[in-house]
This record gives sequence, C-alpha cells and structure tokens, in this order.
Amino acid sequence: MPESTGGVRSTVEGPGYRPRTIRSFVRREGRMTAAQSRALEAHLAGLAVPVGENLDLGSLFGRQAPTYLEIGSGNGECIAHLASKSPANDYIAVEVHRPGIGHLLNLALDAALTNLRVSTDDVHALLPRLPRESIAGVYIFFPDPWPKLRHHKRRLLQAEFFTALEPCLVGHGRVHIATDSLNYAEHLRDLFGALRQWRNLAGPSQTSPRLKRRPLTRFELRGIAAGRQIHDFTLARR
Repeated sequence: MPESTGGVRSTVEGPGYRPRTIRSFVRREGRMTAAQSRALEAHLAGLAVPVGENLDLGSLFGRQAPTYLEIGSGNGECIAHLASKSPANDYIAVEVHRPGIGHLLNLALDAALTNLRVSTDDVHALLPRLPRESIAGVYIFFPDPWPKLRHHKRRLLQAEFFTALEPCLVGHGRVHIATDSLNYAEHLRDLFGALRQWRNLAGPSQTSPRLKRRPLTRFELRGIAAGRQIHDFTLARR
C-alpha cells in the first residue's frame, strides 16, 4: 500500500459521484444477547471507523500496513479469523446489524486483535471517504441475494458498486466473492463480462477455486447442509 504523505490523501469522490440511494440491506436487528449489548456499549467506540469524514488509515490503525475490507461481515467469524492469522495486515469489517457487530467485538476482544476496525456505515457512504489506492483487497462473502425479481435492484454487486470501489483498490487489487445463490452467481457472470476495469481471474464466466484462507463459517455450513453449491469468484482491478 502506498505510504501516506501526511494528512489524508484524495478520496474517490469526484464531481460526478452520487451516493447510491437504494440500500442493499434492511436493518433486521434480531435478538441481541447481553454479551453483545455490553460489547457494543463498552468497546465499539474504541474500534469504530469514524463516520462522515475522509479517512486516514495510518491514523486509524496507528501504522502503515496493507488494509483489507470485508463488506457484510455478519457475526464476524471470517474477518476475525483472517485478522488473527495475518497480524501484519489491517482489516476493516463493514457491518450494519448490531447483534453481528456485538459478536464481532467479542471475538476481537477474546483474540486481543489490534489490527481490526469496524465500520457501521453503509458501504456506499464509506467508499467515497477512503483514500485512493488504499485497500489491498476486498472480501464479500454471501451477500444478500435478494432473490425476488422486484428486489434485484437492491443487490450490492452492481456495476455502480464496482465503479465506486475501483479507485479505492491498489493496482491489481483483488475482490474475493462467494455466494450460495445460483441466481446471484448467474447475475455475477453476466455483470463481470461487462466490467471494463475488472478482470475475472478464472476467465470469462468462470468461477474461481475456493479461497484457501477463507474459514468455513456457520452460515456457509448451513448452505452446504441444505444442498446449495458455493460459487466463488475472484476479480482483479486492471
């Protein structure tokens, strides 16, 4: 990752940028445990990514290191595992659902992770605040497939999302995606063929091998138990 020259570098926001107005999520809070509630109250402020300001990742983590983004971290199993296995890297978990954030905070505390921060913002609001070419890689595992046709516009992975993401990534930075929805996988195959600034590393319309460092989460295991096939994709910024 290029080093900061002091202060915050220019972000991806430009004269033609318009934040997305259709949300790719609904805040289904669900049941929160007492432990999750305590973690949110006591520890979120110390690990939270500031909202509403351009970000200096060196200041956020207190060092310069390759920084990875996981969008839709769920209960945090995956990103906590990645952060614990790669202490030389920094990680930002993007999640809006508070029970999941609370669970992630407890995982981070139990493992004494110092290389993990949490963004509770909509990713479409976060991306314009990231410095250019500041993210080494992105993980998007099992995004909401929004299976009903009338809801497809809510899917996170659309052309406009990749347009906003592209300036944030380092040159040839990779985006790792997994879904257990066949319909979403077909949508992605069509989408990736039309993205000029991105390359499907497995080849046109092809899926990638499973990312070895991606742990088997409870969510993924439920999908496998239900007989759903896992579709992996790896894109690289050209």
